[in-house]
Amino acid sequence: MELGRVDAKTPIDAIAEIVATDGCVVIERLASGPVARARDELAAHIEATPFGPGNFHGAFAKNVEGLVGKSGAAHGLIVHDTVLGLCDRLLLPNCVRYQANYTGVMHLEPGARAQELHRDGDIYPFRHPCPTAIVAAMWAGTDFTASNGATVVAPGSHLWEHGRRARAHECVPAEMPQGSVLVYVGGAIHGGGANASDAPRTGIAVQYSLGWLRQEENLHLAVPPALAKTLPDRLARLVGYEFGGPFVGFVHGDDPHRLIEDAPLGERRHTTPDLNAAAGALRRLRWGDIEPAPTPEDAEVRDDGRGVLAAVV
Repeated sequence: MELGRVDAKTPIDAIAEIVATDGCVVIERLASGPVARARDELAAHIEATPFGPGNFHGAFAKNVEGLVGKSGAAHGLIVHDTVLGLCDRLLLPNCVRYQANYTGVMHLEPGARAQELHRDGDIYPFRHPCPTAIVAAMWAGTDFTASNGATVVAPGSHLWEHGRRARAHECVPAEMPQGSVLVYVGGAIHGGGANASDAPRTGIAVQYSLGWLRQEENLHLAVPPALAKTLPDRLARLVGYEFGGPFVGFVHGDDPHRLIEDAPLGERRHTTPDLNAAAGALRRLRWGDIEPAPTPEDAEVRDDGRGVLAAVV
């Protein structure tokens, strides 16, 4: 089993094709300078964070969330053109706006055990395989190697049946130099590796999700309006100061972006023409695994003229 790899000059459409097929890809040396600056800005937060909790994070692992308020350099990673270009292609078929879903450091000290293999998409009640709900980016703050706990991923697992487990030979460590990024979808089975080296492994994780889903990290509280006003507009919109779709995410009956605008309030709005147009172009998804109600044996089934089959008893 091999993990797809490209360089920073690879066209977005070619990268998106790899992710659609494999569920994951490594883009090597995409942002070495910004990643190093973000790691340095976050070093004090990592040092102050306790290990754990529990088996999922591990006794020698630290997670630091809320990166928007802790690292200016991380802002550039969250809105990186290449990653957002992939989100456009992988998420927009099923939403009119996507959002930042999680921002955090995943730091493994020597002795950290391998994380349980899992799908990030399992936080939502979707049966796999299913349309992409999450796109995740794991930036290599340090070199990622098989010995220091590089993220392990099972290419193609986003297309497997829901209960299918990954076998050892189907899992590949995402080895990559500092400044590279592993991009994978929420249906891909993965997990942090074991750190058997003598140095820490630091990853900077950013996730994106469909705008009509609840974010894993409560970024609406992590990024209050006073902080959002200081952010680049693209980032402020990603963390929640924008509609998630027509009539989705309004505040006081109005556009959430108005909370960070200096202009006087105008007429209240719950949606916009461009949102309505984008929503009208979406293919409607079926909510899976719901058995249809049985039709009485003596019922006559007919078309009601609106594309809906109606039973008349």
